[in-house]
Amino acid sequence: MPRPSDVVPAPAASAFFFQTTLSLEPIIAWWQARTDDPNPGVSLLARGILREVELAPELRGPLTDPAVLNAHQPLVQALMVAVFPPASFDKDISGAIPPFQRFSFYHTPRFAEVLLAPDKRVKQPLNIDAATMERHMVHMVYAQILEKLYGEDLPDHYGSIIFTVPDYSIGLYRHYSVAFNSAFLDVKVVGDKPELSPEDLEQLRRNPYDVALWRQLLPPENFALEGFNILNLSDVTNQEILSELKYDLLERDVLQASDRLEQIQEKLRVLFGRPFLQLGIAAYDEKKKAFVDFGRKINHSFLMKQLQRQDANSGFRRIYAQVTQERRPLVLEDVATADIPEDLREQLTSIGIRSAILALLPYGDDAVGLLELGSPNPGDLDEFALDKVTAFLPLFAVAVKRNAEEIQTRVQAIVKEKFTAIHPSMEWRFTDAALNLLEKLEDGNKNAEMEPIVFQDVYPLYGSSDVRGSSTARNEAIQGDLIEHLTLANRVLKKATEFQALPILDELKFYVTKNLKRLRQGILSGDEVSILESIKSEVEPLFEYLAQHTPELRPVISEYWSNIDPELGILYKRRKAFEQSITQINDAVSDYLDEEDRRAQQMFPHYFQRFKTDGVEYNIYVGASLVHDKTFDLIFLKNLRLWQLLVSCEITRLTHRLKATLPVPLDTTQLVLIHSQALSIRFRMDERQFDVDGAYNIRYEIIKKRVDKATVAGTGERLTQPGHIALVYAQAREAAEYREYVDYLQDRGLLEPGQEELELEELQGVKGLQAIRVKVKLD
Repeated sequence: MPRPSDVVPAPAASAFFFQTTLSLEPIIAWWQARTDDPNPGVSLLARGILREVELAPELRGPLTDPAVLNAHQPLVQALMVAVFPPASFDKDISGAIPPFQRFSFYHTPRFAEVLLAPDKRVKQPLNIDAATMERHMVHMVYAQILEKLYGEDLPDHYGSIIFTVPDYSIGLYRHYSVAFNSAFLDVKVVGDKPELSPEDLEQLRRNPYDVALWRQLLPPENFALEGFNILNLSDVTNQEILSELKYDLLERDVLQASDRLEQIQEKLRVLFGRPFLQLGIAAYDEKKKAFVDFGRKINHSFLMKQLQRQDANSGFRRIYAQVTQERRPLVLEDVATADIPEDLREQLTSIGIRSAILALLPYGDDAVGLLELGSPNPGDLDEFALDKVTAFLPLFAVAVKRNAEEIQTRVQAIVKEKFTAIHPSMEWRFTDAALNLLEKLEDGNKNAEMEPIVFQDVYPLYGSSDVRGSSTARNEAIQGDLIEHLTLANRVLKKATEFQALPILDELKFYVTKNLKRLRQGILSGDEVSILESIKSEVEPLFEYLAQHTPELRPVISEYWSNIDPELGILYKRRKAFEQSITQINDAVSDYLDEEDRRAQQMFPHYFQRFKTDGVEYNIYVGASLVHDKTFDLIFLKNLRLWQLLVSCEITRLTHRLKATLPVPLDTTQLVLIHSQALSIRFRMDERQFDVDGAYNIRYEIIKKRVDKATVAGTGERLTQPGHIALVYAQAREAAEYREYVDYLQDRGLLEPGQEELELEELQGVKGLQAIRVKVKLD
């Protein structure tokens, strides 16, 4: 436990303009309040501590002399037990500081290791300069003044503070979330307490960053801070790095420059705690059946660019084929002993790689390349690292796919071909932009470029109709087809043994029986490909031989072939039924949405986009900037929101009626994301689609991508449920309008009475979401 005398340097000069004094009075008062605690152990400890305090009057009141703490080390330690639990003392990252000062007089060992300089001052974080830190502290002091002296809560405009500090043990840095605890801080009035009218309070709330205004209404000289703060740090390195990677890889040109990839590599080094980690990306063009550069001869792969050949026999290509088939990363804990082609081992060793992970970059059912992680130290990358790899792998896949699409788009025509997919409601804007470009070209500006197409202050509406349990149903269909396929093959092999004494028959029967037994326990990734390849290459050629030379087997062999799809060459019953069911649902929902949107466009023109997955999602944007010959009013927005709920009700009933006619009965769930703030959308000419514009608005896109997996807080239950509509929102005022719509639809008999008010579990990078869930009347 630290010695207080070792950790109280003289305070440094600061622009912090409040009078602050270190005092133990608040924590002494805390113990005094517990002398009659119901817990006899607590009360006994409190009385004992207070007896010692009575013998040390120099610990009372303001403490300006470090020697006072030196002389009473055991008592200070006993007092601090209230804040620093002994059971977690060695693990917690906590420290006590004089009110909003930059040094610690008491702390845990981990706090000293992470945040303190040798003189026990709080180190300056790498991501926050001194001036910004001062503003943080001033803001927090004023929040304490309003709360403790005026009974008013000031919204935390800064949110949680993240400190980025160096970790000298590995030569990298780490991120920590910092919470300021002011429970042992007293705010006292010096002189007369400034009076605040309701108008003053409202003005302060609206101007949280106007320090001059705050100082005018609440002069610092009228207040004194006594006591101490507690700083509690939590290591959020992994979360912060993953969040940063998401934003980095969402940027359009992230793979077009080597320096950007080096920045991402540095972040992965921090994530894995490996300062010498190497990152490589090998992009694969499925059409060309070849690995390709990222444009302008940029090659990010540390493997591919070193190899002299990429033919099918090269170790790199064979490993890629293996990873593609197995659909799981290949972990090489030690390259020297790993089971890999020799030429690849030599190549890895020659560039100093001794452990590696090679992971497929999947995009839907396709693969867009290979992610390479390498380290010069054996054992640096192992199976335990796969959880981290899985977390960011899809981000790299999207970035590679996006890069490939950008390269493809750049070769298309500048004007006409770029605008082939424009929504009719927006054609006017693109026509104007094309005319402006043509005018510049005719004026002799050969370097003229298309002007940005941005629509400001548009309101988004997002909804989805998702097929519940589609992944499970698809796997069950694959499993069922494979079991029946193997059963039919096994029947032929058993019959053949009655007429032919071939050892291969027994071996194939063993293979088929073994896989049947395993499949009945569940299907694994890669089972479908490996089993079907074996049937095609080993079993079915034997059937052709048997049919020619053993006439008695022709009936059972004919039965086998009668169950095989003639176009696909596999047994495709359950999968076909499942895909037909998905297609019927998607087509029905899409057709209904398209028809309803045609009617909604007549109410007021807007941008509408839908796309199919295992279900249907759609985006709508509406606002004044989207139209040039109509006047926009918020009544049109409200009309569209009500229209969206009506459409969600009807889609629920439509798919419910459709369920009885499907080959595989599937349920759908409906979700509506409420977002009341206007945002900007920008047309990405290389992608031929609109994206939200600006860093602030990206949160809306992040929520859209993750909200379909949301669960109810405390229960783990999926938010979206068949027969229900889930309305997700972030702010209470956003839900008020929709509650009126719900009441109206319940009165019309479209929704069942009642509604569920739900709090959602935290999504990655998204906090504070809530939802209203209502049940659709299906009759």
